[in-house]
Amino acid sequence: MRNGSERDAAAEAVGARAGDGGASSAAAGAAGAAGGAPGVGAPRDTVAAVVRQWQTVRPDIDTGPMEVIGRINRCAALLQQAEDAPLRRVGLTRPEFDLLGALRRTGHELTPGELARETFSSGAAVTKRLKQLQERDLVDRRADTRDRRVSHVSLTGTGRDLVDSILPDQLAYETVVLAGLDGDGQGQLSALLGELLGQLEGRLGLSPGFRG
Repeated sequence: MRNGSERDAAAEAVGARAGDGGASSAAAGAAGAAGGAPGVGAPRDTVAAVVRQWQTVRPDIDTGPMEVIGRINRCAALLQQAEDAPLRRVGLTRPEFDLLGALRRTGHELTPGELARETFSSGAAVTKRLKQLQERDLVDRRADTRDRRVSHVSLTGTGRDLVDSILPDQLAYETVVLAGLDGDGQGQLSALLGELLGQLEGRLGLSPGFRG
């Protein structure tokens, strides 16, 4: 785990990336001024500014869904920027790490098709990423004994060590990002997002959650 100075540096890095520097704050303030002063306790993020602008030009529409989905999308984009820093240091992309993580957490071999489902990726994309990971000796592939068209993918020792070394850094970044929410707030947010995700997965016919 990080020491105090490393954790402070991580916080600054996350703040710079997740906040897009001072530009986003300035843009949000300018947009807020253009869209009218927010009410007491009203959110003052970039999505709030966008919503106020829509309410000005189209007061007849309900912007409620935008206030939820817009914030989820914005948070996801900013969180990914912050979380990708440890991956970039070891030359991995987020999709590549997702493949390695799927193999590590399931604890057994997976076919490329299974990896595609685990990571919500296309078969072609998984094939390309596996080739790159195999060239780095992070994964190994063996042909099925009964069907040579099917391959089974597993982590190499190097791949397993890499995943295990990166994971603490990933969790440290996530801890910094969520530091503004107390335990109750994080629990409530997790429960609400879990409920929404379960509903969406149900509608799309997806199994709830990953296999673990």
